[in-house]
Amino acid sequence: MADFSLAELETIIDQRAHSGDPDSWTAKLFAKGMDMAAQKLGEEAVETVIAAIKGDKKTLVSESADLIYHWLVVLGIAGVPLDDVLKELEGRTGRSGIAEKAARSKG
Repeated sequence: MADFSLAELETIIDQRAHSGDPDSWTAKLFAKGMDMAAQKLGEEAVETVIAAIKGDKKTLVSESADLIYHWLVVLGIAGVPLDDVLKELEGRTGRSGIAEKAARSKG
């Protein structure tokens, strides 16, 4: 397993977002705002799905990396720490996915 974490990537994204570097894709995304970042996230999600359906593992890995990166950018722009998402996931581990989804639809 790689010695790299989503928390580390979140930190790198935060640093680059506020770097002012005109050559930084991350800084550009943050400057353009949520609409652009969310659009890129959607594009990467579609590309990830297509790679999965085609069974193209190499492309699936690459597109998954792009998807995760853009997801963390969207979280960063929204001011939502990765830790909040991980806590939500942790809270769901004690019940089945079916029960968890049913509980959300009632709320």
